[in-house]
Amino acid sequence: MSKEFNRKVYLQDKPRQQAKDELIQKANLLPEIETVPTRNGLGRVTALPIFASLSMPHYHASAMDGIAVRADETYEAHEQRPLHLKKNQQFIYVDTGNPVPSEFNAVIMVEDLQEVDEETIEIIAPATPWQNIRPVGEDVVCGEMILPQGHTLRPVDLGALLAGGVLELPVVKKPKVAILPTGNELVQPGSPMKPGDIVEFNGTVFSSFVQEWGGDPLLYDIVVDNPEHIRKAIENAADEADMIIINAGSSAGSKDYTVHVISELGQVYTHGIATRPGKPVILGEVKGKPIIGVPGYPVSAYLALEWFLRPLVYHYQGIQEPKRETLHVRLGRRVVSNMGAEDFVRLNVGFVNGEYIANPLTRAAGVTMSMVRADGILVVPPESQGFEQGETVEIELYKPIEAIRKGVLFTGSHDLSIDIVSSLLKKKDVNRQVISSHVGSLAGIMAIRKGEAHVTGIHLLDPETDTYNLPYVEKYLAGEDVVVIPFLKREQGWIVPKGNPLGIKTLEDIVEKGGAYVNRQRGAGTRILFDSLLKKHSLTSEQIQGYEREMFSHLSVAAEVKEKENSVGLGVYSAASTMGLDFIPVADESYDLVMTKSFFDSEGGTLFLDVIQSDEFSRMVEQLGGYKVVRNQSSIF
Repeated sequence: MSKEFNRKVYLQDKPRQQAKDELIQKANLLPEIETVPTRNGLGRVTALPIFASLSMPHYHASAMDGIAVRADETYEAHEQRPLHLKKNQQFIYVDTGNPVPSEFNAVIMVEDLQEVDEETIEIIAPATPWQNIRPVGEDVVCGEMILPQGHTLRPVDLGALLAGGVLELPVVKKPKVAILPTGNELVQPGSPMKPGDIVEFNGTVFSSFVQEWGGDPLLYDIVVDNPEHIRKAIENAADEADMIIINAGSSAGSKDYTVHVISELGQVYTHGIATRPGKPVILGEVKGKPIIGVPGYPVSAYLALEWFLRPLVYHYQGIQEPKRETLHVRLGRRVVSNMGAEDFVRLNVGFVNGEYIANPLTRAAGVTMSMVRADGILVVPPESQGFEQGETVEIELYKPIEAIRKGVLFTGSHDLSIDIVSSLLKKKDVNRQVISSHVGSLAGIMAIRKGEAHVTGIHLLDPETDTYNLPYVEKYLAGEDVVVIPFLKREQGWIVPKGNPLGIKTLEDIVEKGGAYVNRQRGAGTRILFDSLLKKHSLTSEQIQGYEREMFSHLSVAAEVKEKENSVGLGVYSAASTMGLDFIPVADESYDLVMTKSFFDSEGGTLFLDVIQSDEFSRMVEQLGGYKVVRNQSSIF
């Protein structure tokens, strides 16, 4: 019978840097040395200074194609008094790299020779001693230190080592990092899925990080939420590895056993750090091996690994932990934070009108895609309540600055076609892609107005004129240099579960049959269309069950509908089709693009237009269903 543990609150809210320093200081890391063939040394770290056992070159070598001569026999050569030299008496022919016999001490390039006959060469300028000769040890001298201890081996280093006669070399043995995924809900990738199951993917991410940082990952099988099983797994890992990562169970819930087991087997230094996300971190040791317990939420876990495992791995290898490039950016939206803890905000970054503009992504700790899509991260200090829109802040970059400079910053209404644009744009230029932020049509227009985006996608119905988009552009972007590009005609309709169990056909059906409506956020074109339909049918939002529930994309609406048999949402056909749902057409709408005139005239704008006007784009979009690509003339305001 497993031992029962009482619920345990956090031991502390320790500052992250303090927790890191304590872990590094207390970690008893004794790196081992192993010998590897030099040819297999790329990326390894030298454990000792490496000395040459052979000079390079190990003989006097000709640096040019030409003739080897005795310099003092050429001193009389002059343009007015050409000098003739005899083969095998006063010179011999040599090629680049050939040994120069000891009786000769200079090489004259072939370009400076005039052949008189097969045995005679004419020169018109004297040679100087040791010209065009590579002396012994010019590159590497036997006994010379080629590389110091703690050097990460590069391709050029391997060449120098081999040239210096070093065929094997001592390197730091890669630290073994045991990775223990825990949780009753976890299943291996590819397993049949049932409600409540979660694919165990963190282990693969952790292993990849360990490899990237120079370690050797040991990914264990899934460990169930049972103290005895966790205890046994940790003990085995401590015997096999140099450091241990245990994923999930690090919080203070009734089934979060990790901290109790570590306390029994070893020592806990830290339980809980002052960060968001990533608060429930455990730092300690078992059998003298550092152990890190990280949350199950992916973003929290990945950040915790970077804060604590990465410095451990680099410290073990005796090399400096690399730092990311930083960049000053202007915030496109406000960032709010609570004082008392560091806040780590993932961001999209674009280069607009000579400025770097950053927009925060979702801050939920479980949203893996926020890390995939992030261009950088903003650290809000614990003493700050955040930053205002338009404020300049410094961020760390996840992507090269060149890719950010060439990115197309798209802010506006979500549509699947934008992902296709991004893919095709990258085919034209590997450093170009669409950096999209789904904020709704009205927010997209305001981003263009504030100079915080290159392009926005809008589908805004004006109830008074029953027309799309242009009334809003005229209202909010009057006097701005913008270009409106007719882009797509697409179907909006009711997205309902397969088989349409409630028989939804009209707006009245949603009210009468108690459909749970999945709404879009305020300012989204779909939200404006729905509100217009309510008014047209003399209905109010209070009559719509779930009206307050907001989603930020058509796919999110469709995913929510798929989860509940009595649900319904308004969205595009492609989202319904992607999720395997039924679709009842309601209206055709115009989804248009608005871009700044400066972007329209730029190289990036030209490539963007080439993509959306291409046959390949039209074919790919129309295959989604519910779309028709429009290729009309653009309008300049």
